[in-house]
Amino acid sequence: MKITIVAGARPNFMKIAPITRAIKAAQEAGKRISYRLVYTGRQDDTSLDASLFSDLDMKQPDGYLGVIGHDHSEVAAAIMLAFEKELNNYPAQVVLVVDDLTATMSCSIVAKKRGLKVAHLIAGTRSFDMNMPREVNRTIVDAISDYLFTAGMVANRNLNQEGMIPEYIHYVGNILIDTVRYNRHRLLQPVWFSSMGLEKRSYLLLTLNRHDLLTKKKVLNALMQTLVEKAEGMPIIAPLHPYVQNAIKALEISAPNLHILPPQSYLHFGYLINHAKGIITDSGNIAEEATFLDVPCITLNSYAEHPETWRVGTNELVNEDPAAFASMLETMLHGEWKHTTLPDRWDGRTAERIVQTLIYEESKSAPKSQEMDNLQK
Repeated sequence: MKITIVAGARPNFMKIAPITRAIKAAQEAGKRISYRLVYTGRQDDTSLDASLFSDLDMKQPDGYLGVIGHDHSEVAAAIMLAFEKELNNYPAQVVLVVDDLTATMSCSIVAKKRGLKVAHLIAGTRSFDMNMPREVNRTIVDAISDYLFTAGMVANRNLNQEGMIPEYIHYVGNILIDTVRYNRHRLLQPVWFSSMGLEKRSYLLLTLNRHDLLTKKKVLNALMQTLVEKAEGMPIIAPLHPYVQNAIKALEISAPNLHILPPQSYLHFGYLINHAKGIITDSGNIAEEATFLDVPCITLNSYAEHPETWRVGTNELVNEDPAAFASMLETMLHGEWKHTTLPDRWDGRTAERIVQTLIYEESKSAPKSQEMDNLQK
């Protein structure tokens, strides 16, 4: 079985790395399975820092489609054309896509039109806001996928309510936790940590990525003012991408305790998450990591794609409300935060379950001669 795995952005690799290790383990066990990893961006993409693949203990992509841009339609069209050529040159039986990017949707459509199986990793997540491009992407991908790999029972329910074929739905668990578990004892303290006078559990970690929040200058300003005032001098460590740095600096907030830094490597950033007093973010992935690590987390959003992070985890949703944010910050800083209850199937074996499912299901549809050979193996 030949699998093409598609990555459309840096965060996808955190969820793909465990899959590649599980495939390697299956190969070593004598299973006939292989994969080709394709990145839809360029090889010189600055977001793919040199340490990323060594940090994740995975190889670099086998192929690059070289597509960049911001216009959804133009990017989708360019990816579809490039992915057609990719599959012409390197045929596959299954195309595995991750999350809900334009790349995810585009490659899924190409694969389906070619009669290939589509496997969607982290299927069934919903915001129920069709004005969000990612909601459109994930809904389309789920509708045409042959394998719907879900992280939780809420995702299963969403897919069932949308009339998906039950046999296509596979509750495998949270793939991101595979990566967190694998790397928890490999995390590295940044070299600047001690020189800044930081101590474990004595700083807040701030991350922002959501473009629609950054464009709301009054809202962003109110949230940032609330943060620096409530922190009362506690260091706020903010590793931010350049476009986020520019949005924050444009607010001209005077706060000596706010330390804006460049993006960190995966193992350095994981260390900052693991040892923070609390986390303020708009990222669902970071809320999941915080839940697993039992670190208090405030999410500046109205929903979580993985509701278990706030139902049984350490996450709290405050939307973009400065008053709710202030209240949660006070609770966080006073050490009165709830502790996590580890959600079901956050056991680090999600990738193993995915690969086992693919091998089993694809063997059932294999030609008789191949099936007999597989049985003999």
